Amino acid sequence: MELFSLGLNHESASVAVREKLAVSESEAGEICSSVVALEGVDEAVVLSTCNRLEIYVSVEESCLTVVEDYIDEMLILRGTGKLPLYKFRGASVARHLCRVASGLDSMVLGETEILGQLKKSYALAHSSGNTGKRLNRLFQNTFKVAKFVRTNSQITRGATSVGAAGVDLAEKIFGDLSRCMVMVFGAGEMGKVVTKTLASRGVKGVIVSNRSYEKAVELAGDMEGRAMSLEEGVEQLKLADIVITSTSAPHRILGINEVASAVRKRRGRPLFMIDIAVPRDIEQDVGDLAGVYLYDIDALQGIAASARSRREKQVIHCEALIDEQMRYFDLHNCPGEDSDIG
Repeated sequence: MELFSLGLNHESASVAVREKLAVSESEAGEICSSVVALEGVDEAVVLSTCNRLEIYVSVEESCLTVVEDYIDEMLILRGTGKLPLYKFRGASVARHLCRVASGLDSMVLGETEILGQLKKSYALAHSSGNTGKRLNRLFQNTFKVAKFVRTNSQITRGATSVGAAGVDLAEKIFGDLSRCMVMVFGAGEMGKVVTKTLASRGVKGVIVSNRSYEKAVELAGDMEGRAMSLEEGVEQLKLADIVITSTSAPHRILGINEVASAVRKRRGRPLFMIDIAVPRDIEQDVGDLAGVYLYDIDALQGIAASARSRREKQVIHCEALIDEQMRYFDLHNCPGEDSDIG
Protein backbone atom coordinates (compact mmCIF):
# COMPACT_ATOMS: atom_id res chain seq x y z
CA MET A 1 0.00 0.00 0.00
CA GLU A 2 1.11 3.56 -0.74
CA LEU A 3 0.55 6.88 0.99
CA PHE A 4 -0.70 9.33 -1.62
CA SER A 5 -2.07 12.87 -1.49
CA LEU A 6 -3.17 15.44 -4.01
CA GLY A 7 -4.80 18.84 -3.90
CA LEU A 8 -4.65 22.55 -4.56
CA ASN A 9 -4.29 25.65 -2.42
CA HIS A 10 -4.26 29.45 -2.49
CA GLU A 11 -1.05 29.45 -4.52
CA SER A 12 -2.33 27.17 -7.26
CA ALA A 13 -6.00 28.24 -7.48
CA SER A 14 -7.84 31.56 -7.14
CA VAL A 15 -10.66 32.11 -4.67
CA ALA A 16 -13.10 31.97 -7.60
CA VAL A 17 -11.97 28.37 -8.18
CA ARG A 18 -11.64 27.40 -4.52
CA GLU A 19 -15.16 28.49 -3.66
CA LYS A 20 -16.51 26.02 -6.23
CA LEU A 21 -14.59 23.27 -4.46
CA ALA A 22 -15.52 24.17 -0.88
CA VAL A 23 -17.21 21.22 0.81
CA SER A 24 -19.29 20.99 3.98
CA GLU A 25 -18.60 18.45 6.71
CA SER A 26 -21.28 16.14 5.39
CA GLU A 27 -19.89 16.42 1.85
CA ALA A 28 -16.37 15.72 3.12
CA GLY A 29 -17.67 12.56 4.76
CA GLU A 30 -19.38 11.50 1.55
CA ILE A 31 -16.21 12.13 -0.47
CA CYS A 32 -14.15 10.08 2.03
CA SER A 33 -16.55 7.17 1.73
CA SER A 34 -16.64 7.42 -2.08
CA VAL A 35 -12.84 7.45 -2.30
CA VAL A 36 -12.50 4.47 0.05
CA ALA A 37 -14.98 2.61 -2.17
CA LEU A 38 -12.62 3.01 -5.14
CA GLU A 39 -10.56 0.05 -6.30
CA GLY A 40 -7.39 -0.35 -4.25
CA VAL A 41 -8.14 2.39 -1.68
CA ASP A 42 -8.22 1.46 2.02
CA GLU A 43 -8.33 4.83 3.81
CA ALA A 44 -9.06 8.49 3.07
CA VAL A 45 -9.11 11.92 4.73
CA VAL A 46 -10.44 15.08 3.07
CA LEU A 47 -9.15 18.49 4.17
CA SER A 48 -11.26 21.43 2.98
CA THR A 49 -10.55 24.98 4.19
CA CYS A 50 -10.76 28.49 2.77
CA ASN A 51 -7.33 28.06 1.28
CA ARG A 52 -7.07 24.42 0.22
CA LEU A 53 -8.70 21.17 -0.78
CA GLU A 54 -6.54 18.09 -0.21
CA ILE A 55 -7.20 14.37 -0.13
CA TYR A 56 -4.97 11.86 1.67
CA VAL A 57 -5.27 8.16 0.93
CA SER A 58 -3.73 4.78 1.57
CA VAL A 59 -3.90 3.06 -1.80
CA GLU A 60 -2.35 0.25 -3.82
CA GLU A 61 0.38 1.74 -6.01
CA SER A 62 -1.21 0.32 -9.16
CA CYS A 63 -4.43 2.24 -8.38
CA LEU A 64 -3.05 5.78 -8.01
CA THR A 65 -4.63 6.83 -11.29
CA VAL A 66 -8.03 5.65 -10.03
CA VAL A 67 -7.87 8.30 -7.29
CA GLU A 68 -6.69 10.97 -9.75
CA ASP A 69 -9.51 10.14 -12.15
CA TYR A 70 -12.06 10.44 -9.34
CA ILE A 71 -10.76 13.90 -8.37
CA ASP A 72 -10.71 15.04 -12.00
CA GLU A 73 -14.35 13.97 -12.36
CA MET A 74 -15.27 15.80 -9.15
CA LEU A 75 -13.62 18.98 -10.44
CA ILE A 76 -15.50 18.78 -13.71
CA LEU A 77 -18.83 18.25 -11.92
CA ARG A 78 -18.15 21.33 -9.78
CA GLY A 79 -17.53 23.47 -12.86
CA THR A 80 -13.78 24.03 -12.68
CA GLY A 81 -12.68 21.57 -15.32
CA LYS A 82 -9.47 19.61 -14.83
CA LEU A 83 -6.89 21.51 -12.80
CA PRO A 84 -3.16 20.98 -12.19
CA LEU A 85 -2.91 19.38 -8.76
CA TYR A 86 0.15 18.95 -6.59
CA LYS A 87 0.77 15.31 -5.71
CA PHE A 88 2.90 13.55 -3.10
CA ARG A 89 3.78 9.92 -2.42
CA GLY A 90 5.33 8.01 0.45
CA ALA A 91 7.42 10.01 2.94
CA SER A 92 6.82 13.23 1.00
CA VAL A 93 3.14 12.98 2.00
CA ALA A 94 4.15 13.09 5.67
CA ARG A 95 6.51 16.00 5.15
CA HIS A 96 3.89 18.02 3.25
CA LEU A 97 1.27 17.33 5.91
CA CYS A 98 3.71 18.45 8.64
CA ARG A 99 4.31 21.72 6.76
CA VAL A 100 0.56 22.26 6.45
CA ALA A 101 -0.09 21.52 10.13
CA SER A 102 2.76 23.82 11.21
CA GLY A 103 1.42 26.78 9.22
CA LEU A 104 4.32 26.81 6.75
CA ASP A 105 2.07 26.23 3.75
CA SER A 106 -0.54 28.83 4.72
CA MET A 107 -1.43 32.14 3.11
CA VAL A 108 -0.44 33.83 6.37
CA LEU A 109 2.75 32.19 7.58
CA GLY A 110 2.46 30.60 11.01
CA GLU A 111 -1.33 30.90 11.31
CA THR A 112 -2.76 28.57 13.91
CA GLU A 113 -6.28 27.78 12.68
CA ILE A 114 -5.08 25.18 10.19
CA LEU A 115 -4.04 22.70 12.91
CA GLY A 116 -7.54 22.72 14.40
CA GLN A 117 -9.07 22.35 10.93
CA LEU A 118 -6.77 19.43 10.21
CA LYS A 119 -7.68 17.70 13.50
CA LYS A 120 -11.36 18.18 12.75
CA SER A 121 -11.02 16.71 9.24
CA TYR A 122 -9.14 13.70 10.57
CA ALA A 123 -11.66 13.15 13.37
CA LEU A 124 -14.51 13.24 10.85
CA ALA A 125 -12.86 10.62 8.64
CA HIS A 126 -11.87 8.49 11.64
CA SER A 127 -15.32 8.51 13.22
CA SER A 128 -16.90 7.44 9.94
CA GLY A 129 -14.56 4.47 9.66
CA ASN A 130 -12.59 5.81 6.71
CA THR A 131 -9.15 5.71 8.35
CA GLY A 132 -7.07 2.79 9.51
CA LYS A 133 -3.60 2.04 10.83
CA ARG A 134 -1.65 3.95 8.18
CA LEU A 135 -3.52 7.26 8.14
CA ASN A 136 -4.09 7.11 11.90
CA ARG A 137 -0.33 6.86 12.38
CA LEU A 138 0.33 9.58 9.80
CA PHE A 139 -2.04 12.15 11.28
CA GLN A 140 -1.30 11.44 14.93
CA ASN A 141 2.44 11.79 14.31
CA THR A 142 1.82 14.96 12.31
CA PHE A 143 -0.03 16.58 15.21
CA LYS A 144 2.94 15.84 17.47
CA VAL A 145 5.37 17.36 14.96
CA ALA A 146 3.25 20.50 14.59
CA LYS A 147 3.23 20.97 18.36
CA PHE A 148 7.00 20.43 18.47
CA VAL A 149 7.60 23.00 15.71
CA ARG A 150 5.41 25.65 17.34
CA THR A 151 6.99 25.04 20.75
CA ASN A 152 10.57 25.19 19.49
CA SER A 153 10.31 28.10 17.06
CA GLN A 154 8.98 31.63 16.83
CA ILE A 155 6.92 30.94 13.72
CA THR A 156 3.69 32.08 15.38
CA ARG A 157 5.20 35.23 16.90
CA GLY A 158 3.67 38.17 15.11
CA ALA A 159 1.77 35.77 12.89
CA THR A 160 -1.89 36.44 12.26
CA SER A 161 -4.77 34.40 11.03
CA VAL A 162 -6.26 35.17 7.65
CA GLY A 163 -8.96 37.16 9.41
CA ALA A 164 -6.51 39.07 11.58
CA ALA A 165 -4.47 39.95 8.51
CA GLY A 166 -7.59 41.62 7.20
CA VAL A 167 -7.82 43.58 10.43
CA ASP A 168 -4.23 44.74 9.90
CA LEU A 169 -5.30 46.03 6.50
CA ALA A 170 -8.26 47.87 8.05
CA GLU A 171 -5.91 49.53 10.52
CA LYS A 172 -3.70 50.75 7.68
CA ILE A 173 -6.71 52.28 5.92
CA PHE A 174 -8.48 53.84 8.91
CA GLY A 175 -5.52 54.47 11.18
CA ASP A 176 -7.24 54.86 14.56
CA LEU A 177 -9.82 52.09 14.84
CA SER A 178 -11.35 53.54 18.00
CA ARG A 179 -13.88 55.43 15.90
CA CYS A 180 -14.88 52.41 13.83
CA MET A 181 -17.92 50.20 14.36
CA VAL A 182 -17.31 46.66 13.19
CA MET A 183 -19.89 44.15 12.03
CA VAL A 184 -18.85 40.51 11.81
CA PHE A 185 -21.03 38.09 9.85
CA GLY A 186 -20.40 34.56 11.13
CA ALA A 187 -19.83 33.19 14.63
CA GLY A 188 -17.69 30.18 13.76
CA GLU A 189 -14.01 29.74 14.59
CA MET A 190 -12.87 32.29 12.01
CA GLY A 191 -15.45 34.80 13.24
CA LYS A 192 -14.25 34.33 16.82
CA VAL A 193 -10.62 34.96 15.88
CA VAL A 194 -11.47 38.10 13.93
CA THR A 195 -13.72 39.47 16.66
CA LYS A 196 -11.13 38.92 19.39
CA THR A 197 -8.46 40.60 17.27
CA LEU A 198 -10.71 43.57 16.59
CA ALA A 199 -11.57 43.95 20.26
CA SER A 200 -7.87 43.94 21.14
CA ARG A 201 -7.30 46.80 18.66
CA GLY A 202 -9.74 49.02 20.57
CA VAL A 203 -12.56 49.46 18.06
CA LYS A 204 -15.58 51.56 18.95
CA GLY A 205 -17.82 48.52 19.10
CA VAL A 206 -18.55 45.10 17.63
CA ILE A 207 -21.78 43.75 16.19
CA VAL A 208 -22.01 40.00 15.62
CA SER A 209 -24.55 38.86 13.05
CA ASN A 210 -25.14 35.15 12.58
CA ARG A 211 -27.77 32.74 11.29
CA SER A 212 -27.85 31.17 14.74
CA TYR A 213 -28.81 34.04 17.03
CA GLU A 214 -27.77 32.05 20.12
CA LYS A 215 -24.20 31.74 18.81
CA ALA A 216 -24.18 35.44 17.95
CA VAL A 217 -25.22 36.26 21.53
CA GLU A 218 -22.50 34.02 22.95
CA LEU A 219 -19.72 35.56 20.87
CA ALA A 220 -20.96 39.13 21.29
CA GLY A 221 -21.08 38.60 25.06
CA ASP A 222 -17.41 37.63 25.13
CA MET A 223 -16.55 40.88 23.34
CA GLU A 224 -19.07 43.12 25.14
CA GLY A 225 -20.69 43.57 21.75
CA ARG A 226 -24.17 43.44 20.30
CA ALA A 227 -25.79 40.40 18.70
CA MET A 228 -28.07 40.35 15.67
CA SER A 229 -29.68 37.71 13.53
CA LEU A 230 -28.33 37.41 10.01
CA GLU A 231 -31.36 39.18 8.56
CA GLU A 232 -31.11 42.06 11.05
CA GLY A 233 -27.39 42.40 10.34
CA VAL A 234 -28.08 42.85 6.64
CA GLU A 235 -30.79 45.43 7.40
CA GLN A 236 -28.50 47.34 9.79
CA LEU A 237 -25.42 47.26 7.57
CA LYS A 238 -25.41 51.07 7.54
CA LEU A 239 -24.13 51.02 11.15
CA ALA A 240 -20.82 49.41 10.21
CA ASP A 241 -17.59 51.09 9.14
CA ILE A 242 -15.78 47.77 8.81
CA VAL A 243 -17.50 44.57 7.72
CA ILE A 244 -15.90 41.14 8.09
CA THR A 245 -17.74 38.20 6.54
CA SER A 246 -16.78 34.61 7.36
CA THR A 247 -19.93 32.52 7.20
CA SER A 248 -20.26 29.01 5.82
CA ALA A 249 -23.30 29.95 3.75
CA PRO A 250 -23.38 28.24 0.33
CA HIS A 251 -24.58 31.47 -1.31
CA ARG A 252 -23.91 35.23 -1.16
CA ILE A 253 -25.35 36.98 1.90
CA LEU A 254 -24.61 40.55 0.80
CA GLY A 255 -25.57 41.61 -2.70
CA ILE A 256 -25.05 44.90 -4.48
CA ASN A 257 -28.59 46.11 -3.67
CA GLU A 258 -28.21 45.62 0.09
CA VAL A 259 -24.78 47.27 0.18
CA ALA A 260 -25.82 50.15 -2.11
CA SER A 261 -28.75 50.88 0.20
CA ALA A 262 -26.44 50.96 3.23
CA VAL A 263 -23.95 53.24 1.46
CA ARG A 264 -26.66 55.78 0.62
CA LYS A 265 -27.67 55.94 4.29
CA ARG A 266 -24.03 56.45 5.34
CA ARG A 267 -23.93 59.80 3.52
CA GLY A 268 -20.43 59.65 2.15
CA ARG A 269 -18.75 57.72 4.93
CA PRO A 270 -16.58 54.92 3.45
CA LEU A 271 -17.37 51.26 4.00
CA PHE A 272 -14.48 48.81 4.26
CA MET A 273 -15.37 45.16 3.62
CA ILE A 274 -13.26 42.02 3.91
CA ASP A 275 -14.75 38.78 2.69
CA ILE A 276 -12.75 35.86 4.11
CA ALA A 277 -15.39 33.24 3.36
CA VAL A 278 -15.12 30.47 0.78
CA PRO A 279 -17.56 30.41 -0.96
CA ARG A 280 -17.52 34.22 -0.86
CA ASP A 281 -20.24 36.04 1.10
CA ILE A 282 -20.24 39.30 -0.85
CA GLU A 283 -21.04 39.83 -4.53
CA GLN A 284 -17.94 40.87 -6.44
CA ASP A 285 -19.73 43.85 -8.05
CA VAL A 286 -20.06 45.46 -4.61
CA GLY A 287 -16.44 46.57 -4.98
CA ASP A 288 -17.49 48.86 -7.85
CA LEU A 289 -19.70 50.99 -5.60
CA ALA A 290 -18.37 54.45 -4.77
CA GLY A 291 -17.06 54.62 -1.23
CA VAL A 292 -16.84 50.82 -0.82
CA TYR A 293 -13.50 49.09 -0.42
CA LEU A 294 -13.92 45.34 -0.88
CA TYR A 295 -11.17 42.77 -0.38
CA ASP A 296 -11.55 39.02 -0.68
CA ILE A 297 -9.31 36.37 0.83
CA ASP A 298 -6.86 36.42 -2.10
CA ALA A 299 -6.29 40.15 -1.58
CA LEU A 300 -4.57 39.26 1.69
CA GLN A 301 -1.81 37.47 -0.21
CA GLY A 302 0.38 40.58 -0.20
CA ILE A 303 0.23 40.82 3.58
CA ALA A 304 1.11 37.16 3.85
CA ALA A 305 4.06 37.55 1.46
CA SER A 306 5.38 40.42 3.55
CA ALA A 307 5.10 38.37 6.72
CA ARG A 308 6.87 35.48 5.03
CA SER A 309 9.85 37.59 3.96
CA ARG A 310 10.24 39.01 7.47
CA ARG A 311 10.33 35.51 8.98
CA GLU A 312 12.51 33.83 6.40
CA LYS A 313 14.96 32.56 9.04
CA GLN A 314 12.11 31.08 11.06
CA VAL A 315 10.89 29.16 8.00
CA ILE A 316 14.34 27.63 7.54
CA HIS A 317 14.47 26.74 11.24
CA CYS A 318 11.01 25.13 11.12
CA GLU A 319 11.89 23.13 8.02
CA ALA A 320 14.92 21.76 9.90
CA LEU A 321 12.73 20.85 12.88
CA ILE A 322 10.34 18.96 10.61
CA ASP A 323 13.24 17.11 8.97
CA GLU A 324 14.52 16.18 12.44
CA GLN A 325 11.14 14.85 13.56
CA MET A 326 10.59 12.96 10.31
CA ARG A 327 13.27 10.55 11.44
CA TYR A 328 10.89 9.30 14.12
CA PHE A 329 7.97 8.73 11.74
CA ASP A 330 7.16 5.05 11.41
CA LEU A 331 7.24 4.93 7.64
CA HIS A 332 8.80 1.49 7.25
CA ASN A 333 5.32 0.18 6.56
CA CYS A 334 4.62 3.04 4.18
CA PRO A 335 6.97 2.45 1.22
CA GLY A 336 7.03 4.81 -1.72
CA GLU A 337 8.84 7.58 -3.48
CA ASP A 338 10.11 10.34 -1.21
CA SER A 339 9.85 13.08 -3.80
CA ASP A 340 7.05 15.24 -5.07
CA ILE A 341 5.69 13.68 -8.24
CA GLY A 342 3.30 16.53 -9.11
